Order: sequence, then structure tokens, then C-alpha cells
Amino acid sequence: MGAKYELRGQVAVITLDNPPVNGLGYDTRTGVAAGVEQAVADAAVLAIVITGSGRAFSGGADIKEFGSPKAIAEPNLLSLIRLLEDCPKPVVAAINGLCMGGGLELALGCHWRVAAPGVDVALPEVKIGLIPGAGGTQRLPRVLGVETALNMIVGGDPVKSELLAGLPGQRLFDLIVPAGQGVVDAACALGVAKANEPRVRVRDLKLSHPNPDGYFQFARNTVKAMAKNFPAPAKCVDAVEMALKLSFDQGMTYERETFMALMLTPECKALRHAFFGERAASKIADVPEDTPQRAIAKVAVIGAGTMGGGISMNFLNAGIPVTILETKQDALDRGVATILRNYEAQVKKGKLKQDKLDARLALLSTTLNYADIADADLVIEAVFEEMGVKEAVFKTLDEVMKPGAILASNTSTLDLDQIAGFTRRPQDVVGLHFFSPANVMKLLEVVRGKATAKDVLATVMAVAKKIRKTAVVSGVCDGFIGNRMIEQYSRQAGFLLEEGCTPAQVDKAAEKFGFAMGPFRMGDLAGNDIGWAIRKRRYVEKPHMRYSKTADLLCEMGRYGQKTGAGWYDYQPGKRDALPSPVVVKMIEDHRAALGVSPRRISDEEIVHRLVYSLVNEGAKILEEGIAGKASDIDMVYLTGYGFPLHRGGPMCYADNQGLFNVLQTMKKFAANPLDDASFWQPAPLLVRLAASGKTFT
Repeated sequence: MGAKYELRGQVAVITLDNPPVNGLGYDTRTGVAAGVEQAVADAAVLAIVITGSGRAFSGGADIKEFGSPKAIAEPNLLSLIRLLEDCPKPVVAAINGLCMGGGLELALGCHWRVAAPGVDVALPEVKIGLIPGAGGTQRLPRVLGVETALNMIVGGDPVKSELLAGLPGQRLFDLIVPAGQGVVDAACALGVAKANEPRVRVRDLKLSHPNPDGYFQFARNTVKAMAKNFPAPAKCVDAVEMALKLSFDQGMTYERETFMALMLTPECKALRHAFFGERAASKIADVPEDTPQRAIAKVAVIGAGTMGGGISMNFLNAGIPVTILETKQDALDRGVATILRNYEAQVKKGKLKQDKLDARLALLSTTLNYADIADADLVIEAVFEEMGVKEAVFKTLDEVMKPGAILASNTSTLDLDQIAGFTRRPQDVVGLHFFSPANVMKLLEVVRGKATAKDVLATVMAVAKKIRKTAVVSGVCDGFIGNRMIEQYSRQAGFLLEEGCTPAQVDKAAEKFGFAMGPFRMGDLAGNDIGWAIRKRRYVEKPHMRYSKTADLLCEMGRYGQKTGAGWYDYQPGKRDALPSPVVVKMIEDHRAALGVSPRRISDEEIVHRLVYSLVNEGAKILEEGIAGKASDIDMVYLTGYGFPLHRGGPMCYADNQGLFNVLQTMKKFAANPLDDASFWQPAPLLVRLAASGKTFT
């Protein structure tokens, strides 16, 4: 792992060799530097070509070294680029594949660049809360112009090489090699042809703009509106402006200082945590990456309701045939009509082409007969959330499904081990908890039963990737990770009403903190009757567990949320705007009076910390019990399934950034509140231990 050196005639070819994306780790950087020195010392070498192994030139920094001394050890990327720029022999980048971040910055340090068509080119640092740190903000504008470069740097999204090569006046690529021809051969030929010509250093190219002040003000206004919670996009604008207004070396100093300052911001820490957390979620400690997988060529879905239809769309979108099973033809017809309506809406908005729609619908079949799904490799049950109904379905599946088929339940709270017990093949049973709308939401909770086989887990994690979900493994408990935690959050929201808040005040505080939706708007969207059913179960199973009665009183009024046109808020027909309800406010006030509670003014800070720390404390219990494998898994559940603000990194990351000692002190204050529930704020033992030892969750 590092870099390979070979001679092709009079050209030294240095190949980055650090799979999977040739990250610019320490060994790779030292290998390139050694290769350049060897080529310079060899009188027979006329030119140097740098390329990548496999299907990538370089994806940038080596994420395995993030935060370690190796990441900045010399030669660091800045030093390596300077070595290339000052090389006395022509250096040509042969960009054979993916060219992103530090990889693009490395290519910009070469004298010429040759690329294959279809290469993804990007500076994506903004997505982890940073700006490019090795000259990207200073060099890219010099080869693409200020506006194109700034759009790429602020957006961070990849652009195809041939699209960039077609821009008037661009100097990023000297040649796009026709498909099927060797990009390294073309780069070697270019290097030899340029052997006696002056080197072209990007740093020396002139940069101008007809109206810099007006343009950068426009860019700042746009960025401010689009990225209000993130400092990096605005800093990208500043850095590109410095490329225009300062000397190259001054601009580089500005870029580096800005990069280092952003690295210390909580937003950057949160985004990096999410970046690594998403990758770590796919790894299960006791399931090796080379675990054999079962083939999934056909999928069956039981139930054509909202969830069943949404789940089916995920597989159709990925090109996997789906059969939907229902008990009645009219339910089947309604479900298929909803799927068709969703797809046609995408066509109308230009998000989906008609031929793609036709191809997806061709993969869909329906049936009323279990025998028709017997040969499916994966069957997902999406029926009513009641154990008796699940029992009937799984006993039937056990009878009809072929050996080795994976039997999955979409249950959101029920005991998966009990469901697996309805079959004679518990090793084949797994939970696949999709979130509504299932065709949109990124999160997939993979629930691991005590008997679930390792190859089943490996298979469904791979399937999740294929259908573009962020899969997080949960053990079996009531509500799994997400819903178990959200129940505590909802309990605190209810206590806040009893003490003096209105639903609108709580929601506004949560949304100002960054939640996509406050707890009461969320309840109205999901259906308040769902929580009511859970509470009725709790009153029997856990009579000591305290809830505010306001939610029960609301449901007794028939106010289930948007589906009934009234919940915590009022809704006008055909609209989703949440309008404060005088009826609900009076109900809360009357209930408060019946309890003998005098309302008090509650700050936004108290509201937010009571809501968020309720998640944190329950999350700590979930970690200690082994329901979640790691704290970042909990954060991924909340970032991708519950609208937790990305710039805060998830509840466990947020607690770490606040300091666990401070979290505990705040919880002690809440426990001393006579109108709150002291037992609710009993800290999880793990939280106490970590705080005492100065450690963090993440």
C-alpha cells in the first residue's frame, strides 16, 4: 500500500496504490515523493506521470488516518504538491477515475492534466464542515474561473470531467481521452511532448472577475440562506475571494488558517462524526466483512398499505422484482394505485423519466395467494402492528417459503424474538424497520433477534446499501433504538405542557435548536393514536411509569392529528400548516388547574435540554444493554430517521460536545423540579461512569 514506480520508455509512471480510493495516506505520500526524486535523478527520464490504481485517481485524504499524527506527518499534502509544482521535469496527472478532495488538489499541483471521460471531480470538504485545505480554493478558480469553481467548492458535489472540459476558457484538463483509450499512455505522450517546454504552474495563472464585489456579496447572501447552521460554506466564499484579491501565497495562508479554525468548530466535529458514523454503522462487531451472503433476486412484501407500498418502491427503484401480497383485491388495487401516483408525481416533476417508470412497474406483481411468493428470497411483513396479526402471517410464511428465505418483520416496537418463535426457522428471521414514508426516509433499523443468523445480517446490510438506506443494527427491546428513545422525549414534552408551555412554544424551541419538527407537530404527522395505543399498553405493563394525561385527553377528543384535521394543532382541509388551537390550549389549562399547578415561564434552553437529555440518558441505557453497538449508531438513527439537526451530530455527539459533567449537573436540576419526574432523571450508570472518568460516548 502506497505508490508503485515503473518506467515506460522515457517516462516514470507513479501509481497511487491505496485501495479502495487511493487515499493520500502517509505511505502513499512518501511513495509519491520518493518516486519523484528517483525520476528527477534518472537522466533517462524525460517526464513523470502520476495516476491511480483501480477505478480511482484519488478520493483525497485517507479516512483511516483522520485525527492521527500520520495525517499531517511530512511530507504532508501541501509539501507534496509543492514538490510536484517545483519539479524540473514535466509532471502530468493521468486522471483515470474518481478525483476528489486532496486528489484533485494533487492533480492541480501537476503541470498538465489528462482525464478519462466520466470521471467524477469534486472538492467535497464542505460536507464535513471544512474548506479545501491544500490549495483547492486558490488553484481551482485559476483553471475554471471564479464562479464555476466557487459553485463546486460551496456545493461539494461531483461534476463529470467531460462537462468541465467543455467549459469555455477552462484550463483544468489539457486533454480528455476518448473512451476505450489508455489515459496513462496519453499522459506519457503529452509528458514527452512537453519535455522541453516551460512548466505550467496553476499558481502562476492570472485570475480576474468583471464585478468581484457584487458577485461575492450575491454569493454570501445565497449561502447564508441555504446553510445558516454551517459556517464552512460562507468561509468557502471568503477563501475564493482571497484567491482573487491576494497574492497566491497570501491566499494559501488564509485558506490554511481558515481550514484549521473550522476543524475546531462543533459543526465540523458533528459533520465528521456523522461521516464516520454512517460508515461505521455498516460494520457489525461479530459479523466479519467476508461473511457469505444469501442471494436476493426476488422480494415479496406482505401488505399493500402505506408502509408496504413504500417498502416495495425501494426495491423496484433498485431493479429488484417485487410481489405484493394482500388478503383482499380492493386493498391491493388501492396500494398499487398509490405506488403509481407516487411515481407519476416524480415524472411530472422531472425527477423520473417515463421509460424508467415503465421499467420499475414491469418488476411489480401482485397476488392474493401465499403460494405465489414461495420462491422469494426475502419476504417483508408490513401488516398491522398487533402481535396476533404478526403470528398468523409468520406461521403461514413458515409453511410456504422456500428453505433459506429471509423472513423480515417491519415491526416498530414488538418483540422480534417472539415473532421468530412463531416459526421453525428463527435463524432466518430479522427485523427490517422502515420509517415512513418508506420510499423517502433514509433510516432502516435492522433488528437482530437472539437467533438471527450472521449470514442473514450480512445479507440485509448489503441489501440496505443497494436500496440506498442507512442501516443501523439494533438488539431486541420495546421500541428498539429510535422509538424507545423518542418515548422518553415525548414524556418530557408532556410534562412541559403541565408546567406552563403550549405545544407551539415547545415546538418552536425544538425547531430553533434545529429539529426538523417539534414533538407535537411530529405527533400530529405520525398520528397521536399510535402513542395512545402504546401508553394504554404501558399502563398495564408498567403502571409505575408516569405520563402527562394531556395526550390521552387530546385523543379522547378524537384529535389524532393531520389525518383527522385536528391534533395538537388545527388543520385546514388540504393543507399541512399547523395552526395553534384555542381548544387544545384550554384543555391544557383546565388539566393544569385540575392538578393544582400554577404555570411558570420556561426558557427555550430548558425546553431543549429536557427534550434532548431525555434522549441522551435513554441512549446511554441502550448502549449499556448492548441494544446499540456504539454511540454513533444511535446518532445515525436520530440524524437519518428523526430529524435531529445534522450540525449537532446526533444526541450522543451533542452531549459529548456539551461535556458529560455538564449534562449530569443539568439533569440533577431537572430531578429537583417537583413537577417533573425525579426517577425519570436518574442518570444511566454508563453516563455517570463516563463523566467521572472524563470520557465521552463517541
